[in-house]
Amino acid sequence: MKIKNVALVGFGAIGCVYAKNFVKNIGDDFAVVAEGKRAEKIKKGVIVNGERVVPRVVGPSEEGYKADLIIFTVKNYHLQQALSDVKNMVTDKTVFLTVLNGVTARDEIVEAYPENRALYGLGMGIDAVRTDEGISCSCEGTIQFGDADNTCLSDEVKAVKAVLDRAGVTNEVCPDMIRAIWNKWMINVSTNQLSAITGAGYGSFLAVPELNRAMHEVMTEVITLARSKNINITEDDAFAYEKKLAGFDPAGKTSMLQDVEAKRQTEVDYFAGTVIKFGREAGVPTPWNDRIYLLIKTIEKLY
Repeated sequence: MKIKNVALVGFGAIGCVYAKNFVKNIGDDFAVVAEGKRAEKIKKGVIVNGERVVPRVVGPSEEGYKADLIIFTVKNYHLQQALSDVKNMVTDKTVFLTVLNGVTARDEIVEAYPENRALYGLGMGIDAVRTDEGISCSCEGTIQFGDADNTCLSDEVKAVKAVLDRAGVTNEVCPDMIRAIWNKWMINVSTNQLSAITGAGYGSFLAVPELNRAMHEVMTEVITLARSKNINITEDDAFAYEKKLAGFDPAGKTSMLQDVEAKRQTEVDYFAGTVIKFGREAGVPTPWNDRIYLLIKTIEKLY
């Protein structure tokens, strides 16, 4: 299997960083999916770390364009619209890759396109931020992806890795992708949400003992849920993340804090909301996320 045409849905800060590499290295084999005013804006280009990126743009109504790989970098609450937008681009061989936060996106893709292969994926370590000058990014991070179990790589995983390598997008196939996405979700549920409430940058999670404790309490709720589902994340993973925090820009902001500051909708339904849902299903108490959900929903309604 070989992947030639790659389509990206979601041209936010993170999508723009990936697009920079695709445009530079595979040219018109790469396209961003958009229409209307958004498409016209994208066609004018965006500045990423001082470099203008002008991708090819294809609209949802275009019948002639078919994608071998479709990558989703939208927010979770835009995924259903994105799945509809790519309908005309999908063939029986199209592979999907989600780089969305949370643990539910791949299930939504499979439900919409049950005959196609949908891979698990996540972006680790990328710190893209939208500024007045464009997109600023000091670390492009790594796309971790694959099937649930990658002990033996499928043809689709091999093909996606080949095209990501060709595009110059740093990537890694994880042996256990379920563990990987839950570990990332644990991080998002804790630091993203607590930063959205407190306004704290990454450095505060180490400098403020009370915030550090709160972070670990929230992560513990996710770890307990994972244990109930036989997913192998533990307190060791929580402490490993804390060590990584020491290498982050202390003033750096999580994506949810940036959303709150810009008065945008957050992904709280896919973080605390999903924790609460899973907790009820498993009979696991989630008091921290119960309260976090109420607080962030209140913040959104007070915009």
